[in-house]
Amino acid sequence: MTNKIKMMTPLVEMDGDEMTRVIWSMIKKNLIEPFVELKTEYYDLGLENRNNTRDQVTIDSANAAKKYGVAVKCATITPNAQRMSEYNLKEMWKSPNGTIRAILDGTVFRAPITVKGIMPLIPSWKKPITIARHAYGDVYKNIEMKIKKGSKAELLVTDSNGVETKGLIHDFYDSDGVIQGQHNLNISIESFARSCFNFALDTKQDLWFATKDTISKQYDHNFKDIFEDIFAREYKHRFASVGINYFYTLIDDAVARVVRSEGGYIWACKNYDGDVMSDMVATAFGSLGMMTSVLVSPGGAYEFEAAHGTVTRHYYKHLKGEATSTNSVATIFAWSGALKKRGELDNLPDLITFSEKLETATVETIEDGIMTGDLYSISAIYGKRKADTEEFIKEIKTRLYI
Repeated sequence: MTNKIKMMTPLVEMDGDEMTRVIWSMIKKNLIEPFVELKTEYYDLGLENRNNTRDQVTIDSANAAKKYGVAVKCATITPNAQRMSEYNLKEMWKSPNGTIRAILDGTVFRAPITVKGIMPLIPSWKKPITIARHAYGDVYKNIEMKIKKGSKAELLVTDSNGVETKGLIHDFYDSDGVIQGQHNLNISIESFARSCFNFALDTKQDLWFATKDTISKQYDHNFKDIFEDIFAREYKHRFASVGINYFYTLIDDAVARVVRSEGGYIWACKNYDGDVMSDMVATAFGSLGMMTSVLVSPGGAYEFEAAHGTVTRHYYKHLKGEATSTNSVATIFAWSGALKKRGELDNLPDLITFSEKLETATVETIEDGIMTGDLYSISAIYGKRKADTEEFIKEIKTRLYI
């Protein structure tokens, strides 16, 4: 193709690890570069480069996302003890997603990609459920310590005047143990609330929010109070004007209601709850490979990624030269979402149209019966065929009518 679609402003491209890094290259080569004169500011967030730069590359990529407004990210490894030795790491680097989310102070919205012939495992679900995940604090910014028997752990707060307030966490007089310190910021919770309310208005969907404020009477209750205050002062009449509702309940009640519902709403969750529930929703709708994820910051930056990990098991097979059938749909939709947003911000209708055609071609390929192994095992499509990783991407290309 000679007349490629031109871009004005670069995307921030954050490359990743393992099988998703392999897929990343295939997607660019087959589905984007033949049609778009791709302009990106590239950051290698592969674990080796994060280790070589002492994770500075992650910080730089997040700041670039703030500068340019749109980023697309490949899945990355969050190292554990096994990865420390496997990659000879200088230290156990923190989650790149956690670092980026903290810098952008955004909210993660995750929604399933629905396809005819792949029915949700929950029979009552008729419409997509969007998870809105707070992307700051909680366990992802925690401090942890192992405690020896005979120790006493206390929470100490020193105010700006030097006045100390203490609270006993636990007296470990008869056993070793472990403690964890978490925090959050009112300003971040307020941004989270407004992002959720605005997203609900934009999509005209009801918004649910859930915590465990009956047990966490200050930490979780603070979330509940901030949401209710902002809603009452800024959004109640706007919600009523478009016929949508805001609903608060306890997290355990929310889970029960979600399973019984037909879907079609936004479910706002604290950071850890959103991490877990987005995987549950994605799997119940079909596959983690069929879940979009976009981080929206209060400053107007967008970071698009797949909701799943680096597919380590397939990567080891790939290294041995064995065939893989890895689902690339969520990563394709990360690229299409980023390109579409870039087109919207830069007023490039051709880029928007291309992004929509890429998504349509991807869905059509599956609905035509050509799919990866994870979807093949659950699809009700007659005459379906299991495709390998690269074959599936090339089949999408044949349906890209540009």
